[in-house]
Order: sequence, then C-alpha cells, then structure tokens
Amino acid sequence: MVDLWGLTDKGMVRVQNQDACAFQQKEGYAWAVVCDGMGGAAAGDLASTMARDRYESHMVCLEDPTLYAEEEELMIQAAQAANRAVYLKAGTNRAYAGMGTTLVGALIMGNDLFVVNVGDSRAYRITGGAIRQITRDHSVVEELVQHGALTPEEARRHPQRNLITRALGTTKQVKADLFRETLEEGDAILLCSDGLVNEVTDQEILSEVLAGGTAAEVCHRLLDRALHAGASDNVTVVLFQV
Repeated sequence: MVDLWGLTDKGMVRVQNQDACAFQQKEGYAWAVVCDGMGGAAAGDLASTMARDRYESHMVCLEDPTLYAEEEELMIQAAQAANRAVYLKAGTNRAYAGMGTTLVGALIMGNDLFVVNVGDSRAYRITGGAIRQITRDHSVVEELVQHGALTPEEARRHPQRNLITRALGTTKQVKADLFRETLEEGDAILLCSDGLVNEVTDQEILSEVLAGGTAAEVCHRLLDRALHAGASDNVTVVLFQV
C-alpha cells in the first residue's frame, strides 16, 4: 500500500501561490502531478491550475483499463492535453500572452513507476539510503551544468536559475520526457517545484525522508525547512512512500 501526501505553500516572499498539485490513491495505483506557473500574477496561477486540472481529467482513465493502451502513452497524452489547454487559453487575452507552466507527474502501478516531465519541477527517487534525481531540468543552468560550466551547487544560486527552456503552454506542441523504473519496497518518490530545491539540498531532502514518519509528516518537515530558509518562491511537495 502506497502512502501518498502532498502540499503547496506560497512561501515567505510571494503574494500569490502559482504552484498547483493534485494526487490520488486507489486500489492498484497512485498518481500525482505538480505544476509551477509563470507569466504574471493572474496568468501563472491560471496556467498551473489549468494544466493540473486537464492532466487530472486524463488520469481518470486509470479507472477503466479499456480507455488506454499503455501507461506511458496515457501520461504523455495527459501532458500534451494540458499543454494544449494552456496554449489555447493564452491566445484569448493579452494578459495571458506568454503564460506557461512546468509539469512533473508520477504514476505507480504495482512495482512500476512512470514519470513525465516538462520544465524544471523535479522527481526524485530515494532508495537504498540514497537520493537520485529522476528528471532532468529543462533550464538554462542545467545546460550549463551538463557542459561543465557550473557545478550543481553553483546552479542552485545562479541568477538565471529560474529561466527554463521548455514549458507547457508556450508553444502549440511540447516534448515531454518520460521515465520508467522498477521500484523496491521501502522506496520513496518525491515530486516538487523549484521552490523546494532552491532552499533545501538533496541531502537535506534525503535526511527528512530517512527520518521516517508518514508521507504527510515528511512533507510538512520539508516545507518547514524551505520556510525557515526563506522560501523566496512558492513551495510544493508530494511524496509517495512504497
């Protein structure tokens, strides 16, 4: 049985929370999604909320296996549908022009984990006492890290760390990354917006997960760490404990 919980907070500086999340657990599966909006106060909030809602509406198909062929395809279609919804809405009002959102979603069915990602919200796997980032950020600083121009620690404080190279809603079509892994008993999967990882290191995340407690308790401790560190951005955390 998967223990699943999530929460979102506007942080210590922002007036509005432009993050959005949803999660659900039913017999046989559990899924979650995290979105981090951009494009101005009204537009960022709308983009993340629309993407979350459209993604969630596709995941309802899990209740009837005849409605989808493969889990990977279902998640890609859900991300693409969310992209279309935000993109079309952006064209209806000047105030929404250029709005977009990140999206990271995870689905657990038995021992199988599926992750879909666009942008720089992240999925982590905690297993065997270690933490590993599953997703790869679609961001300017990640490209610099990959080319050896920045270390991961330098990237966390880089002035361009919020510039992403891929997002939902900014183009008619978007390419989403898809990952599949086999889980082991005792594993944990964390989804989060960059508001968490900008304030809390991977090792601190690992420490809180290994400290034990329910998924809800771990999520609250991670949020508390981000808030105590200043939380200059919105913070969203969702945790699966297998």
